[in-house]
Amino acid sequence: MMRKVTLVMVGALIGASAAVVATQSPLLTSTSAIAASAETYRQLTLFGDVFEKIRSDYVEKPDESKVVEAAISGMLSSLDPHSSYMDAKSYRDMQVQTRGEFGGLGIEVTMEDGLIKVVSPIDDTPAARAGILANDVITTIDGEQVQGLTLNQAVDKMRGPVKTDVKLKVIRSGQKDPLDVTLTRDVIRIKAVRFREEDDVGYLRVSQFNEQTFENLKDGIEKIAAAIPQDKLKGYVIDLRNNPGGLLDQAILVSDAFLDRGEIVSTRGRNADETQRFNAKLGDLAKGKPVVVLVNGGSASASEIVAGALQDHKRATVLGTRSFGKGSVQTIIPLGSNGALRLTTARYYTPSGRSIQARGIDPDIEVVPNVPDELKGRDENKGEAGLRGHLKNSDDERGASSAYVPTDPSKDDQLIAAFDLLRGKANPALQSKKADASGAQKDNAAPAKN
Repeated sequence: MMRKVTLVMVGALIGASAAVVATQSPLLTSTSAIAASAETYRQLTLFGDVFEKIRSDYVEKPDESKVVEAAISGMLSSLDPHSSYMDAKSYRDMQVQTRGEFGGLGIEVTMEDGLIKVVSPIDDTPAARAGILANDVITTIDGEQVQGLTLNQAVDKMRGPVKTDVKLKVIRSGQKDPLDVTLTRDVIRIKAVRFREEDDVGYLRVSQFNEQTFENLKDGIEKIAAAIPQDKLKGYVIDLRNNPGGLLDQAILVSDAFLDRGEIVSTRGRNADETQRFNAKLGDLAKGKPVVVLVNGGSASASEIVAGALQDHKRATVLGTRSFGKGSVQTIIPLGSNGALRLTTARYYTPSGRSIQARGIDPDIEVVPNVPDELKGRDENKGEAGLRGHLKNSDDERGASSAYVPTDPSKDDQLIAAFDLLRGKANPALQSKKADASGAQKDNAAPAKN
């Protein structure tokens, strides 16, 4: 039987999408393939005829491998925003990034209307230091127009040898003229979790889910617990804002760090026998201390798995604004030395059975950030529901929300509200109560583990 390793990342972002990796190509080994119709075979014959016509009659001798790769890319991109073809280099790059270290600018991007749109810069990278912001639109890379390039091609152009420069032209909402930004490439070593003590509260910023995330989180919790006496420690803030996602196994481990029992997440494919359920194991690293999870419009995929699991089990209070709504799983199918396919194969569901696809996670307590006037209108993230060709969920699809996070913690209303909630302090943002899915009112006190 072919072994599968399940991963999850935010689809269509650099280094992020829900993925299952097969050890050998199921294109060659599958015994359960569905027979194609006669019409499908007719269309495949048509494809062959068109390819031969290109080979024989195109004005110049075509690069046949590029023509085939473009055809494969077209097939996959016609399915949904997260299915794609990765050539050998792109596949290697993806593998490198999931290890948490790669060369480049440190910028999460997606393709929108033929242009490269910034989802978020990664903390402490050239992109973040240069002032690149979420929702910036990149129009040229080293003087070359990005329109007409695939997402992978644009990413390749932004990557390169360490200590070399790349010039970007950026359109920013509210700015009359495009911005010219020069960044120096660096080795991007992603520390997935940064932590600090805030008097009597532990703060853990989880920027993405790579292979180091759980160990980083565990280390942070242990050091916070050692620094703050248990009788003084009020609880933990887990900051998942603008976290685009990452590996499913890491999302499961992070959720399990705060749970003793119960389902964490399930994935369901087209066939009933493809359902998988992942359950918590005994042990709570936080020792039952209250937890607040921060989310916003940039929190996607693996971030939503964690927020949804802890919310459904009432182990944490989710605070902030509605998340991105990326609720699908992609299978990474290696093609030998020829790259890999990233194919959407399943949806994932929270423990209560919710699909967050194109809907997102609604916070228990909504706290909308105070966005500066010059950024108003451009801080909103369209979310999964705003992506062309996204998998439909229901008539209740909703866009995401503000992805703005102030760089100054003293102006971060969401973070301040989380600290006040754990400390039981009065805060105007905490006065309203929000009904849960059953219509019952949720208590604003951050719950300890039940």
